[in-house]
Amino acid sequence: ERPWEAEQPPPEGGPECPGPEEPGGRGGRRLRTAFSAEQLSTLESSFQRQQYLGAAERRRLAGRMGLSEVQIKTWFQNRRMKLKRQL
Repeated sequence: ERPWEAEQPPPEGGPECPGPEEPGGRGGRRLRTAFSAEQLSTLESSFQRQQYLGAAERRRLAGRMGLSEVQIKTWFQNRRMKLKRQL
């Protein structure tokens, strides 16, 4: 299920995200994704071009970077909030 297992080791800092919580909703929080410097650079340059991604662009980025679409979507949401706080 984790795309980086077959191609490359996970980014430093441990696993990217565990699987979904156990049924019943009594699991802990998901682990924080540790993005590599290359991934951050790619995400930042994409954000500079376009602050909102469509589904197709999100799929393309996720496939190219070895991340899930949810991780891409969440990163962009967090980055927009960071920009809003800065302004």
